[in-house]
Amino acid sequence: MFSAGAESLLHQAREIEDEELKKFCSRISKLLQAEDLGPDTLDSLQRLFLIISATKYNRRLEKTCVDLLQATLGLAACPEQLQVLCAAILREMSPSDSLSLVWDHTQNSRQLSLVASVLLAQGDRNKEVSAVGQGVLRALESRQPEGPSLRYLLPIMAKVVVLSPGTLQEDQATLLSKRLVDWLRYASLQQGLPHSSSFFSTPRARQPGPITEVDGAVATDFFTVLSTGHRFTEDQWLNVQAFSMLRAWLLPPGGLSHPSAPGPAWSFQDTRALRKGDSDLQKACLVEAVLVLDVLCRQDPSFLYRSLSCLKALHGRVRGDPASVRVLLPLARFFLSHGEAAAVDSEAAYQHLFTRIPLEQFHSPVLAFEFVQFCRDNLQLFGGHLGTLRLSFPNLFKFLAWNSPPLTSEFVALLPALVDAGTALEMLHALLDLPCLTAVLDLQLRSSPAASERPLWDTSLRAPSCLEAFRDPKFQGLFQYLLRPKASGATERLVPLYQLLQPMAGCARVAQCAEAVPTLLQAFFSAVTQVADGALINQLALLLLGRSDSLYPVPGYAARVHSVLSSQFLALCTLKPSLVVELARDLLEFLGSVNGLRSRASLVTSVVWAVGEYLSVAYDRRCTVEQINKFFEALEALLFEVTQCRPSAALPRCPPKVVTALMTTLTKLASRSQDLIPRASLLLSKMRTLTQRPATSSMHSEEGAEAICTRATELLTLLKMPSVAQFVLTPSTEVCSPRYHRDGNTALPLALRTVSRLMEREAGLLPG
Repeated sequence: MFSAGAESLLHQAREIEDEELKKFCSRISKLLQAEDLGPDTLDSLQRLFLIISATKYNRRLEKTCVDLLQATLGLAACPEQLQVLCAAILREMSPSDSLSLVWDHTQNSRQLSLVASVLLAQGDRNKEVSAVGQGVLRALESRQPEGPSLRYLLPIMAKVVVLSPGTLQEDQATLLSKRLVDWLRYASLQQGLPHSSSFFSTPRARQPGPITEVDGAVATDFFTVLSTGHRFTEDQWLNVQAFSMLRAWLLPPGGLSHPSAPGPAWSFQDTRALRKGDSDLQKACLVEAVLVLDVLCRQDPSFLYRSLSCLKALHGRVRGDPASVRVLLPLARFFLSHGEAAAVDSEAAYQHLFTRIPLEQFHSPVLAFEFVQFCRDNLQLFGGHLGTLRLSFPNLFKFLAWNSPPLTSEFVALLPALVDAGTALEMLHALLDLPCLTAVLDLQLRSSPAASERPLWDTSLRAPSCLEAFRDPKFQGLFQYLLRPKASGATERLVPLYQLLQPMAGCARVAQCAEAVPTLLQAFFSAVTQVADGALINQLALLLLGRSDSLYPVPGYAARVHSVLSSQFLALCTLKPSLVVELARDLLEFLGSVNGLRSRASLVTSVVWAVGEYLSVAYDRRCTVEQINKFFEALEALLFEVTQCRPSAALPRCPPKVVTALMTTLTKLASRSQDLIPRASLLLSKMRTLTQRPATSSMHSEEGAEAICTRATELLTLLKMPSVAQFVLTPSTEVCSPRYHRDGNTALPLALRTVSRLMEREAGLLPG
């Protein structure tokens, strides 16, 4: 988070108008044309960079100002800080047609790197990437020790290799590979000389000291990225940069995949760093080294057997160290890639990775992102171990519950691989209970022993009763079910837990998680419908109905979830229309509560519509008149209750959409069992009369009452001609499939217009 002062500056930068920006650019243009580029120029360029980088859209700068920024970047005598700012501003503008930087006329290596960074930000519009790559390569080929510094150019070369792998020819790639090998192997072991040479300094004081390791010991073998010193020499900087770009350089279709690559010379010694910063660097380098070994072993299997024993020892050492947990991910990838070839049983490594790590480290945002990325990026490699990944979804959901805003899109992409017919129902329960899991994880952290790096939580929340319940043995079974590491194949009713944890429903982290659940539900149903058979579709539909009134009471959560469940229930019915007949008893039970209707209006509307649409012999030959009559009676009673009960605080107003859906479905059912037509007509007449009474205004708005009255009139008109009503309300598949009712020149609209005119004449509204 930014400080209040930083937030104020960003707000000012975003709010600046175009006219004001134009005047500011004119002022900068005058400053850049002056002979002395002093502090005012530096301050103005800093402000300009803030203005154009504070918004997500491009700011349009005056052409004169842009030209002067490019010219200043190319001045050999310009102060370095001004050139860095000019390059940063031009990169923020990229890609832009107004930029016309020239690469060939730049001589200084620092200047070359700044100009190259702008050209690469432009994209490969005019083959700039290839030109930059060739220019950097020519500079890197120079072996003069007194020449320009190459350490500014090697990062540009690494970027070129990634953006345009085919830039270098084979002989150029081989030459640069040899240079990389030299920098990695033969960097000096003495520190660099200090830059200053004051009058009082002595030759003895200026003598360079030896390079040391992270544990303080003097380096005796060779310089590595983990070597430390007060000042690095040029070849030492190049050693560090070469190691950083090595993996990108090795990956095909990059520079090389031949024996000129540096071989695996790592020993992974257990050296304890003296400083925390060095310890973090050590772990990062371990991750990078394992990833490089993975690439090398894929390119040349002969490296595999030399590396395997070393990596096994490394895994045994770091698996028990919570601080080194990030190293386990590249190690797992290595075993996934090469375990079969090396005849290694890596099941224990996967079990530890998916069982212990999410359970203990779910609160680490960096690890959470890297762990989910590891799962996504290696789906092709899991093969026979994909079952382990799928069964571990309860543990993976701990990352999601605690870090839902940044991980939602990642899990949307991962869910299709996790969804399996055998665990789909349990996964749906887990998604619906995700906010409750967030609250439980919060309690788990609060109740754990104090640690030196305890994760942050909402300190404003005071929930002693929740902590007591978390420690109460009576509720341990429910808490352990939510915290289970693997799919258990069973489900628990968590309503008692919702009541216990209600004080935590307003926690900010819980609310964030609740906002992500609808998106995750959409992704889940998109995936599960690809693998679901008829039996699973029925079970999913029942689960939707059962869980609609059993959700953790986060404010606004139930309404958002019901919106998704209602649309997905209709999708399941479309996928399997016979669902309505097969689940008739459960649907009747669901529709039997007026209280449930008012709290779950969207889902109830979808269920009512599905009954009217699919309770027909056209979709299922098992549909009987008795079933139609039962649904008619249930819906009739439901409609009577919701229209007769006056709204109150305990019983809110029934939406007009529910009333119109009920009337339409009752009319459809009556058209399929014509003995019900008199009852349906009487009910519709009462509804039309009811909406015209003044007392109805307390139940429905004026627009709602008018919509109900209009729908009742239309349905009454149809029921006066039963055969036409059945044709309109329950059209055959031949009529529905081509959607004839959308074409004004076909028979169905003509039939509707004819019926309307006949009914109007009968009522005496038109002359006969």
